[in-house]
Amino acid sequence: MDAYTRECLALEVDTSFASRRVTRVLDTIVAERGQPLAIRCDNGPELTSRHFLAWCVERQIELVHIQPGKPTQNAHVESFHGRLREECLNLSWFQNLFDAKRKIARWRTEYNEERPHSSLGYLTPNEYAARETMSYGKDACQKTASLENAKPCVSHFPTAPATATGVEIEKLCRTIS
Repeated sequence: MDAYTRECLALEVDTSFASRRVTRVLDTIVAERGQPLAIRCDNGPELTSRHFLAWCVERQIELVHIQPGKPTQNAHVESFHGRLREECLNLSWFQNLFDAKRKIARWRTEYNEERPHSSLGYLTPNEYAARETMSYGKDACQKTASLENAKPCVSHFPTAPATATGVEIEKLCRTIS
């Protein structure tokens, strides 16, 4: 999830996640959106593994883990997960993993493309991202890219609010614990 545009860039559904799967998803996002400056993530095993740490070092991406027991350090992602659980997971009956993937993908499309967000001036996340890309240009967005992770999210715009370290950081979305 991108904390600045509120876009859910990926929403993986499965019974478990290995770090190699997480980095494959992140590679896809990086190919589409540009290299992030940083990734903020929790302390799950897939996000503290040697493979994930090496992936970040190779790409010179700053890795910022939130403090254990401090979900407010990832407030946008926590809010997103609450909305996902309340509006999709708690209301849906999944017959199997394929059905869960289909229903959750439909919810992600609605979230990104159909639902306006008050924090974005009542634009959808996709509309807001498109407007920001037009305002700053794709190259400027990629040069100032930054990424956060939720069990992993990405911000590519120079006006994104900075954290205490001066780096905008977000989460890529993972669900079904």
